[in-house]
Amino acid sequence: MQEHLPLDAYLGRYHDGNITKKELEGMIFKFILENYRVFHLSDWDEGECIDFLCWLYLRISRSIDHYRYEGASFTAYMIAMVRLSAKEYRLREKEHRIVEETYWDATTEELAVHSREPDYLKGIDGYAEKPFKSVGNPRQALILLLKSYSFVSEEYIARAAPAIGIDQETLSDLVEEVRKARFDQDTEIRNLQERIYGQYCRCRTFERRIDVAQAGSARYCTLQNRLSRAEKRLENMKNTLKKLKTGASNRQVAEILNLSKGSVDSSLHEVKKRRRQTRKKRGNLSPKD
Repeated sequence: MQEHLPLDAYLGRYHDGNITKKELEGMIFKFILENYRVFHLSDWDEGECIDFLCWLYLRISRSIDHYRYEGASFTAYMIAMVRLSAKEYRLREKEHRIVEETYWDATTEELAVHSREPDYLKGIDGYAEKPFKSVGNPRQALILLLKSYSFVSEEYIARAAPAIGIDQETLSDLVEEVRKARFDQDTEIRNLQERIYGQYCRCRTFERRIDVAQAGSARYCTLQNRLSRAEKRLENMKNTLKKLKTGASNRQVAEILNLSKGSVDSSLHEVKKRRRQTRKKRGNLSPKD
């Protein structure tokens, strides 16, 4: 330990008006850094110690104002304050890492879900995307395509247009009309999905923080209560999302195609009926269907 004036002497010089408060804060900062073993910071490297002291700086300033000349000396008072603050800082840093790891893991899962498989056939001589076969009921196919607008790409439109008997540009314009009609609803759904994603990460963060908290402690119980509330909120948000229609309504499709809503309803009913019959023949129909 290097030789220094004790912190009480620094405080005395400050009260005598020989140094300013900023100078006193700087002296305390330097004293802690050069005598880190006294403050139980011996297992910290210098960079970590400096980061901690920068975080601690405001507390050092407040400690000067809150100290009273009763009981412990100013040196003992500061040592106790720094040791307790070091424990809190370590706990906060651990929780920050937990949050970062949780969000990183969740983001990695999200990227894996949305990653596209490479198309190894593209670039090979003689390979080209072939148009779909002509359909028996072009209007039904068009209605289904517009209902599924959010999954339709320009590449898909190019292949589907000949099968439906409509030129690619017209079909692309119809899909764009549906997207414009659904813009507000889709924006609401995307915002809610992002909030659900954030709430999901929040729940996982609470779970990991509980894992590192001491079982039975006040902090452990508080985190469990917060996790319970967060999970209920997540469930409510999921239920709200289920009630929102994620595809174009029959009325919206009917208006874009200049048809009556009944015509669209009838076409989709026929599609569902045929699909049900096909599944029944294949034995894929469950008792609930």
